[in-house]
Amino acid sequence: MSDPGPLSEAGPLGEAGPLGPVAAVSPATTDTVPGPQLGLATMTVVVGFAGLVASLIVLGSVAEGVRSREVFALDTWATPFLHGIASPGMDALMNGLTDLGTSLIIIPIFVVVVAVLLRKRHYGAALFLTVASVGSLVLQGTMKLFFARPRPQLPWANVLPDYSFPSGHTMNAVIFYGALALILWSAFGRRIGVIALVITAALAFGVGVSRIYLGYHYLTDVVGGLLAGIAWLLVVGAAFRARPTWRRWRTARTPGTRRPDGPGAAAVG
Repeated sequence: MSDPGPLSEAGPLGEAGPLGPVAAVSPATTDTVPGPQLGLATMTVVVGFAGLVASLIVLGSVAEGVRSREVFALDTWATPFLHGIASPGMDALMNGLTDLGTSLIIIPIFVVVVAVLLRKRHYGAALFLTVASVGSLVLQGTMKLFFARPRPQLPWANVLPDYSFPSGHTMNAVIFYGALALILWSAFGRRIGVIALVITAALAFGVGVSRIYLGYHYLTDVVGGLLAGIAWLLVVGAAFRARPTWRRWRTARTPGTRRPDGPGAAAVG
């Protein structure tokens, strides 16, 4: 990941991404910290809030059904359908897709990306990725224990020792790769960001389908993982998007020289 340069040069024409523009920490900066453009910031908050509410409503209805041990029609259809198209080639493809949501793939990428971000002094971006990723593990672990849904019992699938709802692999794909896409958007502009988000959506969908195909999850587990991942990413993204406003407010209350070290540098500085 190359250095996007000064704050005003982050993205095309100084464009601020969903997390605000990315800038390396300057040795010394005075006055207040520049914030994201008002129109884009407002749009991000409104769209993010609407998406969060919609995700939570659908997730809540699915979770309630899981909690009450309701049998979903889509669950009884999706697994046999995908198993019906099984072949050696599909097995290889689905195993490869499911690996993208495992710690064996995500942890090395996480370490490399965070190391690069810290070296480039993009401390806020590194913090954003860390909070999103660690929060994903805590959230999915808590939800699994709360709902305690048994794994599917299928003759062709290995039964894993933990619970089924939500799909942790799917949540990992949504949150980790989604966080990377948002960082790329804020660093390199909308065109790169949109491409990265499209790739993230395809990866998350592929990982989710692979979990059903391999017999590890029900369809509603995957839907729950997708929605919970989107909701968490929206929450963390909104928090980092609002950070410049907090810093400007604190700076106004405490006059003097401040350094925009960390996510205060327009959220992912």
